[in-house]
Amino acid sequence: MTFGTDRQVGFTVLGPEKTVKIHEAALHLLTKSGMRVGGGRSVDLLARHGAKVDGQIVRVTEKMVESAVESAPKTLRLYKRDGSPYLEITPGGKEVFYGTHSDQLEILDYKTGQARPFVRADNKLMCQLASYLENISFVLSVGMSSDVRPEVQTQITILDTLRNFDKVTNFSTNDVSSLHDCIEIAATVAGGLKNLQEKPFVFNYCEPIPPRTHPLESTEKLWISAENRIPVVYMPYSMMGGTSPMSMPASLAQGHSEFLLGLVLTQLVSPGAPIIYGHMPSILDMKTTVGSYGAYEFHLLVAAGAELSAYLGIPFYGTAGCSDAKFLDEQAVAELTMEVMSTTLSQSNLIHDIGVLDHCNSVAPEAVVLCNDLIEGLKVYARGVGPVNDETLAVPLSEKIGPGGSFVTDPHTSKNFRKVFYSTLFSRKMKNPDQSEVREKIRKTIDKAVNEHVVPSLDAAVLAELDKIEKRIAG
Repeated sequence: MTFGTDRQVGFTVLGPEKTVKIHEAALHLLTKSGMRVGGGRSVDLLARHGAKVDGQIVRVTEKMVESAVESAPKTLRLYKRDGSPYLEITPGGKEVFYGTHSDQLEILDYKTGQARPFVRADNKLMCQLASYLENISFVLSVGMSSDVRPEVQTQITILDTLRNFDKVTNFSTNDVSSLHDCIEIAATVAGGLKNLQEKPFVFNYCEPIPPRTHPLESTEKLWISAENRIPVVYMPYSMMGGTSPMSMPASLAQGHSEFLLGLVLTQLVSPGAPIIYGHMPSILDMKTTVGSYGAYEFHLLVAAGAELSAYLGIPFYGTAGCSDAKFLDEQAVAELTMEVMSTTLSQSNLIHDIGVLDHCNSVAPEAVVLCNDLIEGLKVYARGVGPVNDETLAVPLSEKIGPGGSFVTDPHTSKNFRKVFYSTLFSRKMKNPDQSEVREKIRKTIDKAVNEHVVPSLDAAVLAELDKIEKRIAG
């Protein structure tokens, strides 16, 4: 079992009173104002359980929400590809785990420093790197390779990810039909759907369309995930001033209401189906019209969303370690650091987008390595000063050394100095060189991951079955 940050230091964005007010506003949007819901069988199912339907506008009842909250699992257990226990997540708990993309439209080539189109081979690079780095627990399998036909992007990407990655895979799909293929692929690796359900090493990702719209594709993906008991993230991604009100509380309430509709639907399809609360309430930048990934407001609201998720008792999925900068420059480093610190000290559980740059247009392996080191240091920060007792106060030791003395040679120092965090990237040399060594250390780390780290191989029979699936799908 892998344990995350062990948070003893943290902060609160909302607190109990604001959390309840936002939840009540979300219930009003859900039960009185209503949601646009697509998908005939989803609308019918909601109606049969008490929802009022007026065309495509659906208003569920508070009782339906309460039942869904009670039904949803409160602990999420995710496994490694080989079935061994890996992550255990409790809402509002002490654990936070980080993940990166394995594919984007572009990749920032760590050897040249230039952005170029992401290709299929880059997926293996990202998987090897994430497997090698201790603080990266999952990758996203999305399907953005420029050298793969769009019709089969989803399936090819998850095939390559499961061949080359041994931790947890978070996947998303281009369409509904490819979701069935992804579940088949994961079940093949697990040795059957039942094994996959009992020890899931994959979880699905899908979104509604803010404001308050749940198209057929979204409701069907929720339905299929729930009936197959595959953990699923339902993640509203809104932009204040564009797809949500230009108000932080209003944006939080809207996203909360959108998730609640997904929660109700999954629990009606299959009571007890695992679901993860996602929330991405960013801003619409009025200077550029982009949805910002590095906005301070965005990451404040991610931390607030974690509190709303903890209020429901449902695991939370957020965002950090990303930047609006195109390259790993001063802006990127500042944004990455702020975000990772914010999520580490919040009540977040699963955090994605480590290493994503250029407002989610590219992924940078170098940024992933940098964030891995930041996360390690912040683990120390989040653990706090530890217990305060006679042993840690060490008054007799201070008396023994006396005023003006030195603790350097005392056994107490040799016993405890290794508890200090020493970065693998940053320098504290007595005399620093005339130019930075950080970039070269990062590149050497990537080279080591690519050239020396061996991801455990799947069984030959499983690999043969995956080859058959790829041949059938690629046609």
